[in-house]
Amino acid sequence: MDKSQRSFDAVRTFGDPVLKQESREVTEFDEKLVQLTDLMFQVMDRENGIGLAAPQIGILRKVMVWRDPDTDRRNIFINPRIVERSEEVEVIDEGCLSVPGHPMEVARSEWVAVEAQDVHGAPVRLEAEGLLARIMQHEIDHLEGRLILDRASREERGRVLRAIREETIGS
Repeated sequence: MDKSQRSFDAVRTFGDPVLKQESREVTEFDEKLVQLTDLMFQVMDRENGIGLAAPQIGILRKVMVWRDPDTDRRNIFINPRIVERSEEVEVIDEGCLSVPGHPMEVARSEWVAVEAQDVHGAPVRLEAEGLLARIMQHEIDHLEGRLILDRASREERGRVLRAIREETIGS
């Protein structure tokens, strides 16, 4: 199946041009938005993910869903943006549904403050640290057209790209 003909319940993977495009702001908070977030949760759960951004299913809108790592509660952010971040960073292995099977070391701020809207358009703010801060940064990167490969060191990026190339040649 041609990548442009995929359904919206398939996760787009590295090489798909939609993953490198910046998403558009959401301006209509309606039933279609609720349906989109429901679909995103289904895909995230099916793929055993802890977060998913709309571009990962081919929809260029600033919508992200995630599961709180401490409470397992499902959450939705519309039009999220990082408004503050710590200077302290932590480098740890991070995975991505769009680069499946290739965790890589990525440096992220240890703490972030995010402002967004809920599915009804009401403003929300979240201050997050640790894994939750990493989820916020990772999914917001997707909304801005960035993958973890863009955040990895040159050496990590090269290692992962070689592995992906070997998998492609071998199949």
